[in-house]
Amino acid sequence: MSAQQHDAWPALPLESWRDTSETFHLWTQIVGKVRVAQTPWINHTWNSTLYVTSRGLTTSPIPHGTRTFEIEFDLIAHELVVRTSDGGLFNMPLAPEPVAAFYEQLLDALARLHVPVKIHGRPNELENPIPFKKDRTHKSYDREAVHRFWRVLVQADRVFKIFRGRFIGKCSPVHFFWGAADLAVTRFSGRVAPPHPGGIPYLPDRVTRDAYSHEVSSCGFWAGGGPIAYPAFYAYAYPEPAGFAETPVGPAPAFYSQDLHEFVLPYAAVRTAADPDSLLLEFLQSTYEAAADRARWDRAALEAAVAGSA
Repeated sequence: MSAQQHDAWPALPLESWRDTSETFHLWTQIVGKVRVAQTPWINHTWNSTLYVTSRGLTTSPIPHGTRTFEIEFDLIAHELVVRTSDGGLFNMPLAPEPVAAFYEQLLDALARLHVPVKIHGRPNELENPIPFKKDRTHKSYDREAVHRFWRVLVQADRVFKIFRGRFIGKCSPVHFFWGAADLAVTRFSGRVAPPHPGGIPYLPDRVTRDAYSHEVSSCGFWAGGGPIAYPAFYAYAYPEPAGFAETPVGPAPAFYSQDLHEFVLPYAAVRTAADPDSLLLEFLQSTYEAAADRARWDRAALEAAVAGSA
């Protein structure tokens, strides 16, 4: 691997930044909830997500009456930036501080910019969540670690978009779900799926059932946690077709996790590969084919040759 490749795909051991990871995750939940509170509902909660930028993560423009505003985590300057469509601006340094302080400062700033927002004040998809305004437990911020996390997201976002371009059926954007803190892209067969059983902690079952209203093959990246205590790429199908878990997929380091019911590719295998892009694309493509072939998707109608440049 060249020095440039090694720098592009930095090491990200979870144990080295776990406290910061938990704090930053909660900050993204607060920002994400601002977006979901103000935007029209889109199937699969696509109106709630954040997006990777050349400096960090953004909400994209959020409507507020006839105006819009945008919130960005600038992970180069380490600032939270709020911009309004009539020139309003707020900058807040990202530094070690409790979730409660971040929550109060952001909502106060939105009010002062005349774009006040009320959000649901409790985290989603976490066990034993602490209300944001009471959370003085989570207060870590390691600038270098968060910057490395963002650099990984930049690479994953770039490769996921190559993969997304191979599909002409319904497909999600490449977006960051703040509920589980993962970057994901999802393909759809076009067929209705059986109702999802739900049961995700502190997430209404109606939201989960809407998210999985149709058959999907989904893949993504997350920094680790639970049974997978390291950063990894993942891929799953809903509903999971018979034989999916036993289907051979590539590359060699990939495996099926019985705990997660997902295929997993350790991030370390990608970052140390001679050609990280090719290794990751092999994983994305082979796991998609496992889902699509086992579930008998109409692949001829859903896939197309890559178009040439304009």
